[in-house]
Amino acid sequence: MAKKVTKVGIKKESGYLYFVDKAGDISCAKMARGAKKGGAPKKVAKVGITKEVGFLYFIDKDGDISCAKMVRGGKKKKAAKKVAKKKVVKKAAKKVVKKKVVKKAAKKVVKKAVKKVVKKAAKKK
Repeated sequence: MAKKVTKVGIKKESGYLYFVDKAGDISCAKMARGAKKGGAPKKVAKVGITKEVGFLYFIDKDGDISCAKMVRGGKKKKAAKKVAKKKVVKKAAKKVVKKKVVKKAAKKVVKKAVKKVVKKAAKKK
């Protein structure tokens, strides 16, 4: 859940993006729409809060500065790595199986060709 850091009570205009800048003040910039480019940010209110690492600071619906702890999904990435490793192992196993199948097929073809040559040689004698 988010907690209020300071009460400012700014009124938001539509078409503008309001955010807490690096100095801890509230700034706004015109949002880009289609071919129109956005505007340069301008300060709306000087607050001067100090930001803590690991928290997301934003302007809430009341126009005050609030913050919430950032959620990072580390476990999902580890699981994804395991799945990726399994896929690589499966692909390698398939290649090995294909090579074995190809080798067996090649041996059969060679044996058949040898048998034909032997039969032809036997018929000529």
